Amino acid sequence: MLTMSSNRLLLSGQQLAREYSLSDVADPFPTWNQTNPKNDEYQRHAAEGFRNWQLPISGLVARPSALSLDQIKGLASRTQITAHVCEQGWSAIGEWTGAPLQRVLEAAGGVTAAARYVVVDTYDRWYEAYDLFEVEHPQTILAYRLNGRDLPRGNGAPLRLRVERQCGYKNLKFVKSIRVVDSIAGIGKGTGGINSDAGFHWFAGV
Repeated sequence: MLTMSSNRLLLSGQQLAREYSLSDVADPFPTWNQTNPKNDEYQRHAAEGFRNWQLPISGLVARPSALSLDQIKGLASRTQITAHVCEQGWSAIGEWTGAPLQRVLEAAGGVTAAARYVVVDTYDRWYEAYDLFEVEHPQTILAYRLNGRDLPRGNGAPLRLRVERQCGYKNLKFVKSIRVVDSIAGIGKGTGGINSDAGFHWFAGV
């Protein structure tokens, strides 16, 4: 299985997205498109302050698991001040704090040798797949804080994926579950995500 230490050589060759200073932060950070999913399960968790919410991690991991928000917050964290670049023509800089996605997968025992992609599903029915190179990137995090406060619902509470080297539509809000797979053929129309199914680039680099 792959772990953080076994992939250190891979990480050493990855370019970081630009990080900014606190004086550059947009506060409040803009909201856009969906801000409150019309999903009964999501609304129940939101009403409870996400106390009973869990993140299922399934597929090609050593120990399929379900992690609570507190468990995710207990993992090693990273804070980064980065630009969100939206394909719809706006951008904003925010301070994001969360657990590196790689650490979350390690909490489920790490991925197996057959793993190739991580698929993220959301409460507003979005889905995207990311290759392991992007998953292992140190700036790829599951953010639970924005600008020093708990992530607001309008910005994707309880967890928002931050993939800082890619365009806004790859930074999914309202994370519901994670699956580790060996192929994207069975994901949506087989292009790797809801946006590429609609004709956008699968790797939306910025």
